[in-house]
Amino acid sequence: MSSSLTKGLRRSASRSKAKTASAKTAERAVKAKSPSKPKATRAVSAKASGRKAVKARPAKKTAAKSKKKAVKPTKKAASKATTKATTKATTKAAAKPAARKTAAKKTFASRVKTTQKLAAARAVRATPPPRPPTQDESAALGAFERAHKEFSRGRFAEARNQFRVLVDKYSQVAEVAARARTYLAISESRLRTESILPRDADSLYDRGVIELNRGEYVAAQEMFERALKREPEAAHIHYGLAATRARLGSIDLALESLQKALNLQPNLRVRAQHDHDLNPLRNDPDFDRLIFSSPS
Repeated sequence: MSSSLTKGLRRSASRSKAKTASAKTAERAVKAKSPSKPKATRAVSAKASGRKAVKARPAKKTAAKSKKKAVKPTKKAASKATTKATTKATTKAAAKPAARKTAAKKTFASRVKTTQKLAAARAVRATPPPRPPTQDESAALGAFERAHKEFSRGRFAEARNQFRVLVDKYSQVAEVAARARTYLAISESRLRTESILPRDADSLYDRGVIELNRGEYVAAQEMFERALKREPEAAHIHYGLAATRARLGSIDLALESLQKALNLQPNLRVRAQHDHDLNPLRNDPDFDRLIFSSPS
């Protein structure tokens, strides 16, 4: 009995040892086989990376498309920039001749001014100081002034005599003598007209009315003044002189002559109300007082 038990125990122990050995070998085989798993994972990862790479290629295409799309506006911008640059260049090129012309004009004007200044300075330097008049020249000027005063006063006979003496005595003073000859001729012509003019006041008045109607207001004034010297209390002559002075613009003198005429003959107010020769006086308040006030 004991021997059979021992044999059975031995067999069971050997079986267990065999099982443990087989399990160890199986574990060793599994461990030996386990390093191949990373290969599979690597392959799987490689496949996955390949797939990813395959999937990423369309992204590159889209990036390329986006680049192409981005390139198109850049070309337009470049064309716009080139057109702007060309327009700027053309405007600059067109502006250059105008700027050159303006600069040339400015330089020419400045040169002209400088030449004018230099010419003026040279003229000032070249002109000598005025020399004092000689005794004959100063005496001739004095005689001319005295004769001219008589001429301006209307004393043509006296002026004629003085101008004749001046021309005979100071003929060497050419400028003064020439002016004296001119006034001498005028004085003689005035004296000839005076000899032709009528002597009486009525004829002078009629001549003044003719000159007034012709528009020769200075001659008309002279005729009326001559007539008043011969007949100072003639109302119609004062009235004609007032109309002539009004035409000449001598408002105060015209009102004065009109006052004298109305004082001498009040019924002339009716004539003055419609007389066109007195139109320059109508805006003056004294005219209304003279014409429309009742006579005292």
